[in-house]
Amino acid sequence: MQICSFTCYYFTNRKPSDLIRIWWCPTGPLAFLPIHAAGIYDDESRPPGSCVSDFVVSSYTPTVGVLLDKIKASSVKKPTSSKVLLVSQASAPSGHQTPGTTQEIESVMKILGADSCINLEGSAATVTRVKQEMGTCDWVHFACGAGQNVDDPLKSSMFLHDGRLELLDIMQLRIPQCKFAFLSACRTAAGDERLPDEVVHMTAGMLAAGCQGVVGTMLAMKDKHGAMVAESFYQYLATERRNGSDGGSPGEPQLDSSRAAYALHHAIQHLRKQIGDTEEGLLAWIPYVHFGL
Repeated sequence: MQICSFTCYYFTNRKPSDLIRIWWCPTGPLAFLPIHAAGIYDDESRPPGSCVSDFVVSSYTPTVGVLLDKIKASSVKKPTSSKVLLVSQASAPSGHQTPGTTQEIESVMKILGADSCINLEGSAATVTRVKQEMGTCDWVHFACGAGQNVDDPLKSSMFLHDGRLELLDIMQLRIPQCKFAFLSACRTAAGDERLPDEVVHMTAGMLAAGCQGVVGTMLAMKDKHGAMVAESFYQYLATERRNGSDGGSPGEPQLDSSRAAYALHHAIQHLRKQIGDTEEGLLAWIPYVHFGL
């Protein structure tokens, strides 16, 4: 009983920063499985330590070579703008509705401060303007609808005011100054089942364009939970920045993209505590994945 009590305390009181970081590089059919969510969930009385997330903070990489390139690029100092680009489209002219994105962006701006953000919302979020601002900011957050094109994966896209920002458009961008992208939209990290060994999705496209790390979704995400995950994610990073616990100086405005995987882990665990590990609860948090550094 004493051993069991210690085990429960150990796993339930660990912070994300205490966990081992691991990168998954699945191939073939494994690329479509949420390895980060492996565990036992069918018994509410299960002891802590039954899930992968009890032991590690998970990230993914398309290939080992991509990860090595990101590590090499991270050692090169680049000028930064200290600006966060926020792109939202609650009601796209195409008819796609994502009303929760308004609350999501408001939450992020409240945490980061309006002065540090460039907010392109509604009619301001045009394809041309978004691509232009992506070339000037070192952090990008999309909160909008998205579509996966199974017939032509390069045409998978984010739904903006005047059209679609396609995967091919993103891959053709050169944004080496961009440290991170958060793609809060459906299936932005879902590949093509007919091409299991080729990682072709929006998240991988952001890495190819120059981002050091990206948060995307393997499945359809629930609009009502998007704001909850984003708020917890940025609150974690902002708190670490204020405390200087990430190695930076307290009070600096920049977000540390190297802590993004830990921030996502924190946000997901927070969501799980609120909604539980029912089948519906699992479908709410399993889609979220971190790629890159």
